[in-house]
Amino acid sequence: MHSFGTMYLLLVQFTLLFVCVNSTFLVYDSYTGTPITQEELKRHDKRNTTFWCTSQFFACNPYEGRRPDGSCNNLRYPTRGMSHTPPVRLLPPIFDKDYNPRLSKSGRNLPLARFLRKRLLLEGNVPDQKFTQLTAHFLLLLNGDILSFHDTVKYILWKPHCCNEKGKTDYACVPNKIPDNDPVHRFSDIRCLNMTRPESFQSVGCVNNNTNPERILSSTPTFDVSVLYGNTMEKLLTKGRKFEGGLLKYEVENGKIWPPSTKGPVNLCLLNQKPHETRCHDTPEEGVNSVAGVNLSLIWFWRLHNRIATALGRINPCWDDDRLFYTTRDIVIAIQMQIFMYELLPAFIGKENLLKAGVISSHTGHRDSYNVNFVPQISIEYMTVLRWFHTIQSGTVKMYDPQGFYLKEIPIANLTLRTGYYAVDNNIDYITQGAFRQASGKFDHAIDPELGESALGPHQKASDTLTNDLAKNRYFGLQPYVKYLELCRRRPFKKFEDLLQVMDPERVEMLQEAYENLEDVDFQAGLWLENFIEGGHVPATFYCVVVEQLLRSMASDRHWYERPNRPNAFTLPQLQEIRKISIARVLCDVGDSVTRIQRNAFLRISPNNPLCGCNEIEGIDFWAWEDNSCSNRRILPRPGLQS
Repeated sequence: MHSFGTMYLLLVQFTLLFVCVNSTFLVYDSYTGTPITQEELKRHDKRNTTFWCTSQFFACNPYEGRRPDGSCNNLRYPTRGMSHTPPVRLLPPIFDKDYNPRLSKSGRNLPLARFLRKRLLLEGNVPDQKFTQLTAHFLLLLNGDILSFHDTVKYILWKPHCCNEKGKTDYACVPNKIPDNDPVHRFSDIRCLNMTRPESFQSVGCVNNNTNPERILSSTPTFDVSVLYGNTMEKLLTKGRKFEGGLLKYEVENGKIWPPSTKGPVNLCLLNQKPHETRCHDTPEEGVNSVAGVNLSLIWFWRLHNRIATALGRINPCWDDDRLFYTTRDIVIAIQMQIFMYELLPAFIGKENLLKAGVISSHTGHRDSYNVNFVPQISIEYMTVLRWFHTIQSGTVKMYDPQGFYLKEIPIANLTLRTGYYAVDNNIDYITQGAFRQASGKFDHAIDPELGESALGPHQKASDTLTNDLAKNRYFGLQPYVKYLELCRRRPFKKFEDLLQVMDPERVEMLQEAYENLEDVDFQAGLWLENFIEGGHVPATFYCVVVEQLLRSMASDRHWYERPNRPNAFTLPQLQEIRKISIARVLCDVGDSVTRIQRNAFLRISPNNPLCGCNEIEGIDFWAWEDNSCSNRRILPRPGLQS
């Protein structure tokens, strides 16, 4: 008799074999999106570049739903939507010779990134009076869905030596020099901050080095909760699915439900404090063990998937595992985007602004902006403006008990690569309570010192997230800030005084003292100092770039959850149930020890947003997914998500 493990592997192999014999296997070039020959594939195999440089998938079926690997989202350009495909640019790149960072207008090097960060951004730990720490956690989940963590992993694990002698001869190393008069490090022996060149199609060998470097991303460029489901069918089959009742694999420890934990001696949870901290997720997406917000959100959404699959299985006992799994996955993707688009973004950007731009709708029905001429891509500028959220990140995680009493706190950087911490001493209960009780960092053109001086905690002696953000702008070849102002405002900006239309006089003066010329100002630096959009809490240029991306995402995603004409589209009653969801309802259902929470958990507890019982917060009624051919209505209660 086969062992369970052997039987499981046979099941996976059988599944893949079934797909192979019923479909044509295709191989495309990741960068160009065009088919390649067997000879070209052999050359990639010989150079060990197949993983990065080729997109391999099965021929498209226009009637199937969203694939985990993102292929066939656009039937004309079937690889656009997969990982390892290029981003789009709102403006052409600009580099110096050999694709090094651009020079100033006078031909000199631009000011040091660390100097600018210290000069332009204040440091302080001031709690915001509107937003909770949950906003940062959820945003990290969204960012992880479309971006990559491998740049940070590269200089933590693969290239930790960039500030040492070895780094001087390593082309991948581009450390940030610390000025001699740095207010923090002038009395220390630290003179640089570790950083590596961002991975590009050129650096990994997909494209000739005499072309503009284009960043290579590990995630799919669509909002598909790839943090949860991964971006390949193989990983989903081997690490994600339980193949029973539509469930994801899970473990129960001390009465709590967890994603499966790796059983091998090697894992990425490098900061686990042995012997007590042992948990480390073994999921389709390796990056989930990284930073606190992604890790915490992964646990919540992992549980959410299984809760929904169980509810659907009770309502429709004749559904097989595949139908339960993929229906649940579709609902979870919709829940993530409904919360982001209709709950979080309106709080940040302003509901009226989003309605006016067409990002959200005032109606509860379907809407469809799909255009086959648009392909799923993330703009390099969208990746950049998301880093502005580092200015509102709190540097500590505060923990509370279910009655709201403060217990303890820990630097958030000390939870990076430390999944085991959540599973001891009820820490996940206390961190979850803190998520909707703790304030975010204030929206005030300043940063928490933890983010500015020790963002990677024990992994690096000194690290400055915002300095790296600005420096990476240059290695991505982004245009100066003023060019994006002109793109968004549709009018010229010729001198520093013109910036008085978009930022306060003292901040214009700060830029004028730091840079020689208006066209020298880095995109990230301008975002740090720009005034917020009317009716919102984000810089106006941030708003411009985000709106462009979201309109692009809706128009290019054939499987966008609000569309009525996509494969397996939600019916109108089902979509209207999705519209009811909130992050508060999700935490009531999957958060540890959450029995009371404010209705809008992204906003702080107040007289206008008081704590209330979970039984008072509306959720999804899954009877909207009832299949009349196998209904079990007569013997079951109505199991909304809140049941």
